[in-house]
Amino acid sequence: MNIPFLGNWRKRHGPAFGVAVFPDGDDGHEGIAELLSECDLLRSQAAREGFQLDDTAASLEALDQLLPRWRDDEEVLPWLGNDAGLYLGTVIVRTVPGALWEIWPNGQPVVRLASGREFDVVASGHEWASSGAPELSQLYAEVAEV
Repeated sequence: MNIPFLGNWRKRHGPAFGVAVFPDGDDGHEGIAELLSECDLLRSQAAREGFQLDDTAASLEALDQLLPRWRDDEEVLPWLGNDAGLYLGTVIVRTVPGALWEIWPNGQPVVRLASGREFDVVASGHEWASSGAPELSQLYAEVAEV
């Protein structure tokens, strides 16, 4: 999609990064988890490559093996980074006991582990999408050990 004023904004500010969630105050972790697990762009990218994301650590390994064709696309890269981070968080929340989504006051979703440690999965997703390192499966292994 070509939006002229957006191109000018990007030249001045760089690409937009991040995602913000503002819950309505009911503290419904299930609703937030469902919303954050959608990751449509990443899921469609995986489907194009012939596999389905099933919210497991094995799917993170499969993502790490993808050829990073998106890195040349300034429009897709930040969105895919968001999705990668949210998907990593989804796998952690669904498979690591005591892990849950936490929303900071600025709307940023993070994963809080049972130990109280918070993990900024969206930032990690952006790093993975732009450079491939650290790998999503490696990040998961580090978090799952704690």
